[in-house]
Amino acid sequence: MLPADPSPTFTGRGAAVQPPVAYLPCRLDDDGELAEVLMAQLADGSVALMGYTALDRFAEGCGSGHPWVLWRTDQLERLRELKHFDHAYLDIPMPVHLRIEAAS
Repeated sequence: MLPADPSPTFTGRGAAVQPPVAYLPCRLDDDGELAEVLMAQLADGSVALMGYTALDRFAEGCGSGHPWVLWRTDQLERLRELKHFDHAYLDIPMPVHLRIEAAS
């Protein structure tokens, strides 16, 4: 589990300047369409949105086979209305058990 962070905006490596978009881990439906944006459960029970500033950072933090969606950061509140999260982290690796690696 990740440590809790009280900040409601993106925090972490690269968060000094808010990027215009972020790669977010997601789950796809059987047709390959976006089913949901995935969140991480923190040790204190809160929920974190994990965002990545570049595709290589996403692959490093979520696994090379993890599906992703590109989301505008000025629309994060819209996402929060659809699926609640307490914190947003930028370029922080996901817990190993949540990563998806591409098949060899």
